[in-house]
Amino acid sequence: MSKEDIDATKAPLIEHLIELRRRLMWTLAAIFAAFLVCFWFAKPIYNLLLRPYRVAAGVDVPIELIYTAPQEFFFTEIKLALFGAIFITFPVIASQLYMFVAPGLYRTERKAFLPFLIATPILFLIGAALVYFVAMPLAMTFFLSMQQTGDVQIILTAKVSEYLSLIMALILGFGICFQLPVLLTLLARAGIVSAAGLKRYRRHAILGVFVAAAVLTPPDPISQIALAVPTLLLYELSIFAVALVEKKRAAAGSPSTSAT
Repeated sequence: MSKEDIDATKAPLIEHLIELRRRLMWTLAAIFAAFLVCFWFAKPIYNLLLRPYRVAAGVDVPIELIYTAPQEFFFTEIKLALFGAIFITFPVIASQLYMFVAPGLYRTERKAFLPFLIATPILFLIGAALVYFVAMPLAMTFFLSMQQTGDVQIILTAKVSEYLSLIMALILGFGICFQLPVLLTLLARAGIVSAAGLKRYRRHAILGVFVAAAVLTPPDPISQIALAVPTLLLYELSIFAVALVEKKRAAAGSPSTSAT
């Protein structure tokens, strides 16, 4: 390779790095701005996250949470603000990623990529809503049922950091599992998986889903089932989506379609 060819390859690389730097700067600026807003409203946001606890405990029952180190609640607010900032700015992150990748894609590839870009946050929000309105209240009801009254009282007094870690872990776990249709459909477009293969390994998928639910959720059967059942339904939906991808690919490659 000549020196001119080497210099020609350096120029596009530098342009890509400059573009990547610009997209990263916009992304970090959006996250930082959202972080400041979320940190300012950290206490109201935390109180909003306590709604599942309130539903499980009852409307008239006072809720007491503690922190056992002077700096614990402050760092909890920072963690909450960072989590909220990434959650809020996900559309910005996804759009910046798309704008960085889109110039290198064909028009048909850009059209194929956009539905997945839209479906990802929607599915994540559905998973988060399932945690907030169903899984977390059920889990807290289970944990509160273990309290003991009488001569020897055993009462749940949760720490602010541990409660936040629990609900964040559930939201992330459900949100990631709800990306299953997107992941499998992308793999199908790449020719890695097929609808027939997904049907053939359905039993293995059921086992894997329950193992993942046991790892990603608290050690109670209610929240594990609350994650496993929707994920299995999404697996069946993925089979349907993969079959549609295969049908479109077969139609695009048929002689009659190519002739027209």
